[in-house]
Amino acid sequence: MKQRLAGLSGIVAWALCLILAAPVVSVQAAGPVGEGVPLATDLKNDAELAKQKKGVVLVLFSQEHCGYCQRVLNEFLIPMSRNMEYQQKLVMRDIDSRGSTMMRDFDGKLVDHNQFSRKHGVRMVPSVMLFDTEGRRLTKPLIGLSTVDYYGSYLDDAIDQAIDKVKTAVAATAK
Repeated sequence: MKQRLAGLSGIVAWALCLILAAPVVSVQAAGPVGEGVPLATDLKNDAELAKQKKGVVLVLFSQEHCGYCQRVLNEFLIPMSRNMEYQQKLVMRDIDSRGSTMMRDFDGKLVDHNQFSRKHGVRMVPSVMLFDTEGRRLTKPLIGLSTVDYYGSYLDDAIDQAIDKVKTAVAATAK
């Protein structure tokens, strides 16, 4: 009996190790679309939402089956999308950089995701870009997933810089 319990305990411990060591993947974030970060369909409308918030549009350029893209979604963007502080200053969208999904760009023109990605020089994913309400890029893009330990800080710094630029522009036009 003790041998069976010891064997069963070993199996349970082994299974638990497998579960804990498995990568975190959101079921809803299995493709380029993640929970809390909808696929871009109308950036002109999204820019209007950002304008109401006096915020910015954050665009994740990703690809299906990109592990690093999934990691940026699951570990950074999806948790941010649940946070009220970020909800008040960001509109987040995902673009499949190789995709043929049609969308409206910031000018209201109908383009596919691939065309929009090429227009903005996306060659590597994941890439995160922050845009103002006119579709102008506000900061240097975050390209790839370099050091996971610092990525959140880099992302927050870029968001803060973008928000500061928008606030400065709004203040300048108010004078």
